[in-house]
Amino acid sequence: MRAMTMTMALILSLSAGAISAKPHLRDVPEVDGTLLAVGIADEIRKNCPAISARMVKALGVVRAVGARARALGYSDAEIDAYRKSDTEKARLRAQRDAYLAEAGATPGASDGYCRLGREEIEKGGQVGALLRMN
Repeated sequence: MRAMTMTMALILSLSAGAISAKPHLRDVPEVDGTLLAVGIADEIRKNCPAISARMVKALGVVRAVGARARALGYSDAEIDAYRKSDTEKARLRAQRDAYLAEAGATPGASDGYCRLGREEIEKGGQVGALLRMN
């Protein structure tokens, strides 16, 4: 009987761990997608002299992402590991670059970035909310 109780306790503890396992932060759209939007906006503002960043808003968005990750149960160490990971940075850069290329923004040609920036501002989405016309 005691062995059965211990076995059940072990099964319950293992299944509880599986249920409470968190996905990697790259798989949390409200975290990863928001950081991607910040990266896209930053690249637009760096390549279009007619557009600048809403820096205070961008800082607030980045802080809110960290707060949201903590609210979802991620530790500061997990958040920092994700934020500082060269692999994750490269993955987000690749996604950013693919988005920009698909939207017609070509490195070295500000007109594509400016057009995309204006479109994003007009749409009023995550990217456009971080930008403003000079």
